[in-house]
Amino acid sequence: MSTGTVLIIDDEEKLRSLLARIIRLEGYQVLEAETLKAGGRLLDKEDVDVVLCDVKLPDGNGVEFVREVKAKHAEVEVILLTAYGNITDGVTAMKNGAFDYITKGDDNDKIIPLLARAMEKVQLQKRVAQLEQQVGKKYTFETILGHSQLIADAIALAKKVAPADATVLLLGETGTGKEVFAQAIHYGSKRAAKPFIALNCSAFSKELLESELFGHKAGSFTSATKDKKGLIEEANWGTLFLDEIGEMHIDLQAKLLRVLEAGEFIKVGDTRPTRVNVRIIAATNRDLQQEVMDGKFREDLFYRLNVFTISLPALRDRKRDIPQLAEFYLKVFTGKGNKRIDGFSKEFLDRLQQHEWKGNIRELKNIIERAVILSDGSQLTVDNLPSELQTTGVRTTGPISAFDLASVEKLHIQRVLNHTKGNKTEAARLLNIGLTTLYRKIEEYKLSYEG
Repeated sequence: MSTGTVLIIDDEEKLRSLLARIIRLEGYQVLEAETLKAGGRLLDKEDVDVVLCDVKLPDGNGVEFVREVKAKHAEVEVILLTAYGNITDGVTAMKNGAFDYITKGDDNDKIIPLLARAMEKVQLQKRVAQLEQQVGKKYTFETILGHSQLIADAIALAKKVAPADATVLLLGETGTGKEVFAQAIHYGSKRAAKPFIALNCSAFSKELLESELFGHKAGSFTSATKDKKGLIEEANWGTLFLDEIGEMHIDLQAKLLRVLEAGEFIKVGDTRPTRVNVRIIAATNRDLQQEVMDGKFREDLFYRLNVFTISLPALRDRKRDIPQLAEFYLKVFTGKGNKRIDGFSKEFLDRLQQHEWKGNIRELKNIIERAVILSDGSQLTVDNLPSELQTTGVRTTGPISAFDLASVEKLHIQRVLNHTKGNKTEAARLLNIGLTTLYRKIEEYKLSYEG
């Protein structure tokens, strides 16, 4: 059954009533008006999806009415009906934003299919708007966790720069949440409805990174069989987040500088510039000033990127936030794994607080995920932690034997293999070790998947 609301504006009562009855039979809600003024009042008051409007009405012209409707209700689609169609009116109507322009009588059989297509477009636009709203809520500043002064200061700076449209440079160690900050800045800006695109510059060779960023023309190299848009062009009117900007080859830095200075670039194999309007947010865990001194990073690009700098604190410098972060990830992973775990033992939290967290929030997230997988109780305990955290801050009267450590490691790997049902790639990811290392440990401990 169809859904949605249709407003019919026509001063011919018999025709309007007949059309309303047909449309109601299709399952739509129908509103009726005999003048443009009355129709405008209904549009302001009711949730209308599609308007079917006559062109010639006592108080005005439907072609001009389309412009008024789209200006106030951009999401509403308007189909114009006319007794005497002409090309000039049709062209003007479409320019004004009409969904279509059809002739009464001759095109009666087209009205219902046309209405269905217009309604489908409206519903799709509504779903997109809902998804954009959900994404925007997911990446607001309110979702950045922590109460420590360092993180509060970083959030305050990010909130100030978000609407300013300035280039931002995020500094901090790996795993401190630089991409989360970049997303929050984007969704707090006037570009929020446009694309947010992220690229890790360290993940590509110079040639691949150039093609990914700037795109290429067909035939520019052997495998370039067709034109390709680069991510800078894909992010037009939105935000491009360049993570690990310090890894970018110095030749590509010149092309990026051109984007920042002139809003244009030249694709690989092209001769004409492509113009863009894109906000750049860059991030690095390197000391770019030192890189400039060492000749590895362009000084002019550094000053272009360094318009507004935000330093993100390491997790070891904001340890009071660890319980809140751990609680958040506990909820995430118990939900995914459909487990009932109520919290943490005091010893578990003590170990988290004493750890140095060289991998920052990303490391904490992985630790909680693995602990949830390994837990069989109602709380996460020290036994669910990796061996290096189990002994953190613990005084021992003598050396821990190799046998004890090996036993803990063997048991830990076996339980993760059981959880992944023998999927070694997933097990290696959860254990945060290389796949080759995992195979070596499996052979060393003679492990197998216990289904």
